[in-house]
Amino acid sequence: MIFEPIIPFKTAEYQVKFATSAWERREAHALRRAVFCEEQKIFDGDDRDAIDDHAIPIVALSMLGVVSDQLVGTVRIHEAEPGVWWGSRLAVHEDFRKIGALGATLIRLAVSSAHAMGCHRFLANVQVQNGLLFRRLHWDVIEEFEIYGKPHLRMQADLAHYPPCITPEAGFVALPKKAA
Repeated sequence: MIFEPIIPFKTAEYQVKFATSAWERREAHALRRAVFCEEQKIFDGDDRDAIDDHAIPIVALSMLGVVSDQLVGTVRIHEAEPGVWWGSRLAVHEDFRKIGALGATLIRLAVSSAHAMGCHRFLANVQVQNGLLFRRLHWDVIEEFEIYGKPHLRMQADLAHYPPCITPEAGFVALPKKAA
């Protein structure tokens, strides 16, 4: 009898979309708590705030064929005033951070869906270490400041690079880059 070596399974794609079910919203909050409370120690116990009462959560799901397997990333968006939208609480599960497409696709859906809902200005407070990613995605630094004891950049998306997405419940597919 010949045994083939077991090759670990890796998800081939990820769906990034608006959270449409209770489990997606629950897991998005759990991931935020893991990243911002336990790992980064920015918040004590929970990172929820008044923005969560009206924000739209966006999630990244690892896919097994047509079925979601695990929530691996999240961000939330909200309209602070007419036409001015904010993205916040961008988090990717520690085991999936090397898949660069996840953070970029979460950002792309955040801005593109807000753009479809009348956004004329999209802003985010970005931790300094993530500034390069946002710059590569056509964001500009407005100012540097400190919040929650960490250096941040207030950044603005160039909406010309984010065509409106009118189907955010279906969202986008993020494909990991193939190894060379």
